[in-house]
Amino acid sequence: MQSIRPLFCSTPFLTILLLFLTGSSLFAEEAASKLDSGDTAWMLTATVLVLLMTLPGLALFYGGLVRAKNLLSVLMHCFAVACLASVMWVGFLYSMAFKGSCPWIGDFSAAFLRGVTADSVEGTIPETVFVMFQMTFAIITPGLIIGAFVERIKFSAVMLFSALWLILVYAPAVHWVWAGSGWMFNNGTIDLAGGIVVHATAGVSALVLAKMLGPRTGFPNKLMPPHSPGLVMMGAALLWVGWFGFNAGSQLAAGGSAGMTMLVTHISAATASLTWMVVEKIKTGKPGLVGIVTGMVAGLASITPASGNVGPMGAIVIGLAAGIVCYFACDFIKSRLGIDDSLDVFAVHGVGGIMGTLLVAFLGTEAFGGMGINKGSSMSQFGVQVLGLLVTVVWSGVATALIIFLCKKTVGFRVSEEEEETGLDIAEHGEQSYTL
Repeated sequence: MQSIRPLFCSTPFLTILLLFLTGSSLFAEEAASKLDSGDTAWMLTATVLVLLMTLPGLALFYGGLVRAKNLLSVLMHCFAVACLASVMWVGFLYSMAFKGSCPWIGDFSAAFLRGVTADSVEGTIPETVFVMFQMTFAIITPGLIIGAFVERIKFSAVMLFSALWLILVYAPAVHWVWAGSGWMFNNGTIDLAGGIVVHATAGVSALVLAKMLGPRTGFPNKLMPPHSPGLVMMGAALLWVGWFGFNAGSQLAAGGSAGMTMLVTHISAATASLTWMVVEKIKTGKPGLVGIVTGMVAGLASITPASGNVGPMGAIVIGLAAGIVCYFACDFIKSRLGIDDSLDVFAVHGVGGIMGTLLVAFLGTEAFGGMGINKGSSMSQFGVQVLGLLVTVVWSGVATALIIFLCKKTVGFRVSEEEEETGLDIAEHGEQSYTL
């Protein structure tokens, strides 16, 4: 025993033995040391806020805009798509969006969250929180498209379209812009919270879908006013509050950048609301509740890609532009093009997101009170933004047309005229709303 005692008591031996016995706990402690409790608490809150945007925010906003006989169908669409996107995100979409080294699409190395544990870290927050935060984006993005096909689409088509769209359009766009290996990410494209990833993809797809689906019976001669402007306002208010998680949460940390992002998000929404109200008053003689809250959404969509770069003055400019441009875009799409994008998804989200993505190249500079983190000159950054948008717009449109073709060949796409007249609440779901 005396002969081996020095071996066991030697410092190198004890060090090796300690590492062997406690290796896993040391790795866990190392991961824990990267975590920031403040960042984690903020991201948990932001995640809840973004989910609030869809359930119940978007559901009430869209539900109030349709006729009463289709209210439940819209609520059902939002709720079912949220559940579908959640399961798909865990299954393979998260891996497709954020994993792998290919610049165009991720791999399946993290399918069913393989390798994602309670100790996994993404920056300064748990990876589980990052997964959940990004999941809420995957929930609301196809949810936005619902506004283009309300009151006339089969529920089975909603589910199939949403599933295929998440695979073919959303996951690739996320990978391009937000994954470390994505080609737009490495090209210097600026899109903090989804002007390209969320609003351009959903807006373009909504326009293509509305065109291929065809208008509601009676469009444009038959009036189809919102059945409950009060619900619209309630849903819009929830969207406004939730959008702070959407934009400021995309900083992935609780700090000065998140604070500025929250500030400019609010300023743009307020400015766009007032601008829309004034334009509507001039054009129609009356400022409407539905109008002012639609302007708010336009301001939020427009500031989304730029909210990490612009300052307060830039936010005011973007809000002004959103209130004017998106207002006239609504009329242009329906009256001039004759496309029944029922709840103005492209005019508000598509046009707004595209406009904000382009304006950030100029308003994000120090000369306009921005944070001065644009790469190169404004014009070179503008070229980068245009390239990213062009690829995204073309791919979204082509992929959407393909998905619609597949839906028509399988489950069908549009309800019958009789079912449309009855209303989708009864025809598709066998339920009716007497009170909410």
